[in-house]
Amino acid sequence: MIEIKGLTKSFGAHKVLDNITFRVEKGEVMGFLGANGAGKSTTMNIVTGYLSQDTGNVLINGIDMSEKPEEAKKHIGYLPEKPPVYPNMTVSEYLDFVCELKGVRLSGKAKKGEISEKEAHINEVCERCGILDVKGRLIGNLSKGYCQRVGLAQALIGDPEILILDEPTVGLDPVQIIEIRNLIKELGREHTVILNSHILSEVSAVCEKVIIINGGRIAAAAFTDKLIAEFEDVKRLRLRVQCSAEALERMFSATFGIEKIEVVSEEEGTTEAIIHTSKDLRSGIMSRLIEKNVAVKYFGIDTMSLEDIFLKYVGGEEHEGDI
Repeated sequence: MIEIKGLTKSFGAHKVLDNITFRVEKGEVMGFLGANGAGKSTTMNIVTGYLSQDTGNVLINGIDMSEKPEEAKKHIGYLPEKPPVYPNMTVSEYLDFVCELKGVRLSGKAKKGEISEKEAHINEVCERCGILDVKGRLIGNLSKGYCQRVGLAQALIGDPEILILDEPTVGLDPVQIIEIRNLIKELGREHTVILNSHILSEVSAVCEKVIIINGGRIAAAAFTDKLIAEFEDVKRLRLRVQCSAEALERMFSATFGIEKIEVVSEEEGTTEAIIHTSKDLRSGIMSRLIEKNVAVKYFGIDTMSLEDIFLKYVGGEEHEGDI
């Protein structure tokens, strides 16, 4: 669906992108993750045809963006970081204008008492984005959350197979963020989506795959759950038990192979801790807890979060990935 090969881009002497290569298959929701200035937006601008690359290729459904830009762009709906809306237009007027701008070929004619094919399409897009009730209002009078939804609606005009969303929740309040994330998940059922973000929890919540970019190069690329699973370590065990931290320490003080017990929290008779070991001691630790009649509320491998992995790769070396 989307294939990026050897993408490079420099502004003057500053190389922003250095040999970026990845694929996004049909129906996937992929997170493009990196710190501010890592090269995320530049990549998205090249993929959508807003910028040209120095070297490399962008293929959209097999169509080379450099050779046939108009044909390639027909398959893409793009929401930039700042939605390209006009405050002096109503939502309806703006989306009608976007139809014309994109060259969407829909009949504007309708029999008496019926709506046109174009209006039906706009209504459908508005309903999907939750803005049908504000269709007749001026965009300049809408909240930032609604403006973001209008931006999503313009990306959906023409029903493109691919949606590229650049920082879609920046500046929104927590309720609006949840609403937009849920909408993106829903859109991901019918579209291929690239979500460009520096918000780790957003990528973890919405995306099946993740690419981490750092300093203009791909640092990691994998399925989100697989990337997290890669960092599971049986030598770091997290447990939450119904006993004091002191009792927990005594219980395992003489156990060979336990290097450290790191207490995370202790309150109301419950202790959460991370046990660092030199080998896999899961069965032995559980047996000891059962022997001492300690109620176990949680016991498992201490898996790194996407935030931890991101920080590791941002400070690490280039990684080829597996997608």
